[in-house]
Amino acid sequence: MSNDTIVSAWNEIKTLVEQIEVDVTKNANGNASAGVRARKGLRTLKSKAAELTKVTIEAEKSRKSDS
Repeated sequence: MSNDTIVSAWNEIKTLVEQIEVDVTKNANGNASAGVRARKGLRTLKSKAAELTKVTIEAEKSRKSDS
């Protein structure tokens, strides 16, 4: 796994958090549809975070085996 893959995955997560933040704010102001989008986004965020964790672990393992 390359550093670019890790950084790209991280940037994707940051973008997703920004999008969720907008929907959470709208939901707090009474927009029920935004609440649905926020919860969907949070489920996606959980999945993306797990993927990033796996990628970083694989990268660390490959660096150790290359040493």
